[in-house]
Amino acid sequence: MPAEFQRALRTLHKTRVRPEVHLEEVPGPGRIAPFSVALTGEVRAQHSDDELASGRFVVLHDPAGQEAWDGTFRLVTLVRATLEPELGADDLLAGVAWTWVGDALADAGVVPRAAGGTVTRVLSRSFGTLEDRPAQVEVEIRASWTAPDGDLGPHLSAWVVLLCQAAGLPPLPQGVTAISPHR
Repeated sequence: MPAEFQRALRTLHKTRVRPEVHLEEVPGPGRIAPFSVALTGEVRAQHSDDELASGRFVVLHDPAGQEAWDGTFRLVTLVRATLEPELGADDLLAGVAWTWVGDALADAGVVPRAAGGTVTRVLSRSFGTLEDRPAQVEVEIRASWTAPDGDLGPHLSAWVVLLCQAAGLPPLPQGVTAISPHR
């Protein structure tokens, strides 16, 4: 494992996240880049096990670089959350959700290269024996960008902010740390 990738992993491990966010390291994809790591994340409501949002943060590293990436570190992210049914009917939802990506990156001081992504809205309505279930709206935000160097902590912080935004958590002002109550 290259020293540059090891240093990048250390910057991820040093990143602090809100107490509502639970991260777990999982195997990264093996075919896209020579080196990878992935984290899954869930935002859970305090005092319950209700999942408000979930996602994946993948770090790809190719020491030789890849032309499409414009660098050696590519970050691939996914955020999925259930929203209020009224929001799903709003045609502006995709555009607003995409601004969450840019805002989270900018607030973390990240200037991404070769950024791109999609926002998908899924409306589900049940019928027949399932018709008593309420309508459900999910938003899925997929984004990827290239980090200019191996300092990936700010990128992970931005993704966590995006995950929390999709979950409907209020933002924390800069320099403020959320304190979780003792159980």
